[in-house]
Amino acid sequence: MNTLNKTFLPVTLDECHARGWDAPDFVYVCGDAYVDHPSFGLAIISRILEKAGYRVAMLCLPPWQDASAFKQFGKKYAFIGVLASTVPFIITPYYCIIGGWVTKYAAAYLINGPEALADGGDFFTGFISSNTESFLWMLLFMAIVFIVVSLGVKGGIEKANLVMMPALIIMAVGIALYTLTMPGAVDYSLDYLTPDFSKFSPELVIGALGQMFYSLSLAMGIMITYGSYLDKKSSLTQSVARIGGFDIGVSFLAGLMIVPAAFVAMGSGEAVAANSGPSLMFVILPTVFADMGGAATVVGFLFFLLVLFAALTSAISLTETCTSIVQDGAGWSRKKALCAVIGVVAVAGIFVNLGYNGLSFIEPMGEGTTLLDFFDFISHSVIMPIVALLTCIFVGWIIKPKAIVDEVKISSEFKVEKAWIVIIKYVAPVLVVVILVAFVAQTFGLISF
Repeated sequence: MNTLNKTFLPVTLDECHARGWDAPDFVYVCGDAYVDHPSFGLAIISRILEKAGYRVAMLCLPPWQDASAFKQFGKKYAFIGVLASTVPFIITPYYCIIGGWVTKYAAAYLINGPEALADGGDFFTGFISSNTESFLWMLLFMAIVFIVVSLGVKGGIEKANLVMMPALIIMAVGIALYTLTMPGAVDYSLDYLTPDFSKFSPELVIGALGQMFYSLSLAMGIMITYGSYLDKKSSLTQSVARIGGFDIGVSFLAGLMIVPAAFVAMGSGEAVAANSGPSLMFVILPTVFADMGGAATVVGFLFFLLVLFAALTSAISLTETCTSIVQDGAGWSRKKALCAVIGVVAVAGIFVNLGYNGLSFIEPMGEGTTLLDFFDFISHSVIMPIVALLTCIFVGWIIKPKAIVDEVKISSEFKVEKAWIVIIKYVAPVLVVVILVAFVAQTFGLISF
């Protein structure tokens, strides 16, 4: 058979190095001995790959109990995965703190009433600076997340999402429609729906691209984790289209629900922009709801319940990703990995939450900033864009786009293949660098969006 070489394929990293390789392109893992003869399937496949120009190595009869056997061909690019794996561990603790705030507010509409929350911010400030209450609500939110994840992907996460996601949509539509009945809300909703191209700017595009990272859970391991759970028959192109469409739809509903109400309360887009972030949700909107009379309690409760469901789905995904990382990396059982994640997230959450009370003297990014602000900046504005950039380089220039294209074509057509290759190699890296530079510059006051 003239496709076979006279030399055997490398079976160790040293043999790869002897051929001048840093690492092979393919490692053929086999439960049998390596017999380089055309009557053996592994020899045929590996030699065909070799003839096509790929560097192929063999790993035969590895001990299944020891994962180190599978790492012998080097970990040159493992740092990309390690960096991506740090993101959910940074985000999950402070995300659960915010989840605790939302849980508290949903309960407060039933316990304290809407008037108590519409006091100009004193209720919110007193709550987050509390030495006990803010911690208890954070831990309650964490407990819900951990219980769902402990039930597994199908028994916990899938069932929870089947309830929460439809409920989220129904509540969002209901609140958006009710908001439009407020005086002047229809006019403001038209402002929301009508494009104003005079306001279009590079800063606006950069801000939207940055928001995309968070809303689509990019560069934080979530997509990789859930993608690994898909079988080969699942259409990747359809999954991507559904994810993008659902994200746009929910974002649109959220805007239709919040923007007109905020405009009614504050009178202008500039005032809304100046009060964006936590103050908009926890200070301004409770004031809006309090003006709704008899419907204030119901609307306020449903709004924060909606936000709670959204926060839970994200926190569950983050925790599942952390668990999967520990489980695969350490070779632990799912139960042991989850217990380790619970310990890390709980301790880190307590530490970050202390930034609003016991450790409030620590202002890592200047006056008025907190530990939560710092970890949000590190994860969202620094590590995530860096991971995205490295991923684009890795896929576009190292393993080459064909590896992903072939995987996609297993389950479906890839009609935008050529456009995707251009984007992953040339367009996306440039945009990610712009996002990284712009967000860091904005944080240190060099530019503003």
